[in-house]
Amino acid sequence: MTAFLFRRFAILLAVVFCVVTITFFMIRLAPGGPFDRERKVSASIERAERLKYKLEGPEGRAVGEHLAARLGWGGTARARLGEAGSILQQYRDYLWDLLHGDLRLSTKYLNRSVNEIIGQTLPVSLLLGTLAFTLATTAGVLLGAFAAVRHNTALDAGAMFSALLAISVPTFVTGPLCILVFALKFGVLPVGGWGQASQIILPALVLAAPYVAYIARLMRSSMLETLGQDFVRTARAKGLSDSAVLYRHALKVAILPVVSYLGPLAANLLTGSVVVETVFNIPGMGGFFVNSILNRDGFLLGGVVIVYCVLLVSLNFLTDVAYKLLDPRVQLA
Repeated sequence: MTAFLFRRFAILLAVVFCVVTITFFMIRLAPGGPFDRERKVSASIERAERLKYKLEGPEGRAVGEHLAARLGWGGTARARLGEAGSILQQYRDYLWDLLHGDLRLSTKYLNRSVNEIIGQTLPVSLLLGTLAFTLATTAGVLLGAFAAVRHNTALDAGAMFSALLAISVPTFVTGPLCILVFALKFGVLPVGGWGQASQIILPALVLAAPYVAYIARLMRSSMLETLGQDFVRTARAKGLSDSAVLYRHALKVAILPVVSYLGPLAANLLTGSVVVETVFNIPGMGGFFVNSILNRDGFLLGGVVIVYCVLLVSLNFLTDVAYKLLDPRVQLA
């Protein structure tokens, strides 16, 4: 077990490093930049801004241009090699700042660090995602097990039809519909916003609905397969009640495919939903993620991607451990 944990932790670090590297160079090499404006500013002002946000590597640029001069290259090649040297220096400095927990300053939000923005928005997305995850897992497992036990009945067909409907209708449709019905027509829940317990109910339900359907369908298929296995027939032959067979024997095995799905599901839900946060005016991290792309805010975009990546690989790691604890037959080697 210790060797497995060590290997998976090493893989986790390698994946995060690769994501950081790819994200950094994709942002730097993409056309456009955070200081592109309709009205051009002077070169000295733009250079001062680039130095402030560490988007210029003067030492690396000088080394690249000096190397090009020694090789006898022309002005165009010298400029390109100098630019490459600047990017490599920026990459080295960025990794050094990351090791010290510094995600840099946002180039869009004046004098606000990426650490500050994520620190304010991540708890909101985590709270919303945690509640949606709990609802999706609990309701999905119960609905799937219920449909499997009532196989080929009207209740089974109704449950699966509801699941298919929840999967097919996107959240940008179900969100406004829920607002129209529960907030505007009946007035039992607020339209949106954040800060009160009642304001999180509708967003959590809308966010969890399609994942309830996914888990229910997965659980139903797994339960039907499990109920036909020999150990279930043996348990029934010993005289155990249907509830004992279902909850003490079949459920523990049937839930394993659901457990393997919970890692990516948790990462997706815990980081929030851009659509749900926008529809219900929730100040989560999803909105900043989209705006960082539109604003060419590379450091904010990179910081959010790093948080998403760490959550994803960490939750997948916990899923593997939980899978082993639930099924002793799984060999970690």
